[in-house]
Amino acid sequence: MERQAFDTRAAFQAQLALLLGRARVSLRMFDPDYADWQLGSASTDALLRAFLRGGGSLQLVAHSNARLERDAPRFLRLLQDYGHLIECRVTNRSLRHLTDSFCVADERDIVRRFHRDFFRGEADFDAPSSTQTCLERFEGIWAETTAGLHANVTGL
Repeated sequence: MERQAFDTRAAFQAQLALLLGRARVSLRMFDPDYADWQLGSASTDALLRAFLRGGGSLQLVAHSNARLERDAPRFLRLLQDYGHLIECRVTNRSLRHLTDSFCVADERDIVRRFHRDFFRGEADFDAPSSTQTCLERFEGIWAETTAGLHANVTGL
């Protein structure tokens, strides 16, 4: 597949759904707050449950988990059901200036937005070389995080 540019909410969410449906082993996600990711929607929940049932693992980093706690009860149930395969982390204050957003699946597929305030971005599938920079960034971000959401912390 070739790189697909997008610049609308609907196109971003369609590319993200395609990526989630293709994922088999790993998902690495970074977004300041996941406000536009629809992690609490029924369709995203179904995609993530299928991924996790197959033994995939999810690593999610945000500046704040408040939106997920408030607006995504399905994601919180997913965390309760598959907490052993999901790790949610929160960035340290030193990284709060980061405003981009991305999801890498299986080190071969990527959907990324260049800035959280805009839907302009790109998706690239079957392109391991396109994921390398974001994977390296993710590892650097991950190293500067603390524990985030846990099913028992949210009262579930």
